[in-house]
Amino acid sequence: MTGVINAFLLTYAALFPIANPIGSASIFFALTQHLTPEARQDLVQRIAINSFGLLIGSIFLGSYVLQFFGISLPIVRIAGGLVVVAFTWKMLNDDSQATEKTAAETGQRDDPHPGVDAFYPLTMPITVGPGTIAVAVALGSERPNGESDWPALLKLAGGAVAGAVALVATIYVCYRFADRVVVALGPAAMNVMTRLIAFILLCVGIQILWTGIYALIP
Repeated sequence: MTGVINAFLLTYAALFPIANPIGSASIFFALTQHLTPEARQDLVQRIAINSFGLLIGSIFLGSYVLQFFGISLPIVRIAGGLVVVAFTWKMLNDDSQATEKTAAETGQRDDPHPGVDAFYPLTMPITVGPGTIAVAVALGSERPNGESDWPALLKLAGGAVAGAVALVATIYVCYRFADRVVVALGPAAMNVMTRLIAFILLCVGIQILWTGIYALIP
């Protein structure tokens, strides 16, 4: 039981600050404020399911997929950092009126199927970004070797799954009640917070990019 608890705490503590569901909730609401509460709730459920699938896939299959394609973890960080930088740079330079107009048009078109954009960009890279995936892959690669270590492997797997479930539950709660936070802050403060968090995410993307580049420098 101690091994399961340790694996749970390690997984949750390592992924939570990078996923940052509390900060990402404001960006989620800014991009989905044109939807009805029912449509947004359905979207939150789809994001939670997608996030859980990404986390579990990264933990248990990520290292094997990278080995199969001959991709190193630094390359994943570089590519993921570029994705985050490109997306957040666009958010920082978006005109608010154009964004609201586009959101309204998107809401009219996608309200019957609000999960169309649930994966990109809402699940990836906003909720489960390249940094989170890289950490999940690294956690999954730290596994005992040998047939005699099957009990320890099962404990690690159980703790990792529990940690992923706890993180997804945190994401669900933060996104589900993001509208209440926005109402409490007001439109002006919400716009400032969204821009600020987008800038922080831009810095995170650059840091992920540099970490990958630095790892490749001889």
